[in-house]
Amino acid sequence: MFRVRTLYNGQVEVKTSAERVREFFGDVRNFVELMPGVESITNEDGGVRRWSIRADLPFLNSMRATFAVRQTCNDSERIEWSPAENEKKNLLRYAATFKDRGSQVLISIEQRIELRRQHARELHMLAGLIGEERISHEMQKRVHEMMRTFLKRARTKLEGDE
Repeated sequence: MFRVRTLYNGQVEVKTSAERVREFFGDVRNFVELMPGVESITNEDGGVRRWSIRADLPFLNSMRATFAVRQTCNDSERIEWSPAENEKKNLLRYAATFKDRGSQVLISIEQRIELRRQHARELHMLAGLIGEERISHEMQKRVHEMMRTFLKRARTKLEGDE
């Protein structure tokens, strides 16, 4: 099995209400509009949403993947998306946790991505030569850039739209 994995953990404090933060992160349109690389998020049957994401990676050029996810938590302090029940190849888990601190809200984000293929060539012709570790490392860098940009834009929008 050939696996490419990434993990992102980050936090940002935003000067706004917990209600506004919760509403913002509950609306997937904000991800499409503000996160580089997220090309679309579409609805499917059974509450499944399909996230289409593109990342530019050295040696492989542009890589696109779609992730079928379902919402597994949606309460006042946490929103979580997990792989849809039958998804076996492209796994995305995304969680946003909110801590109200009076005039500010601490937002913690965790995102895990795993691309699984029986053979490396199913991912890309050159994937076997480049290797799991190197591709994962480059993907990790791109995911970190995407998430940092998204959180910066989210903060600007949340603090500016009062």
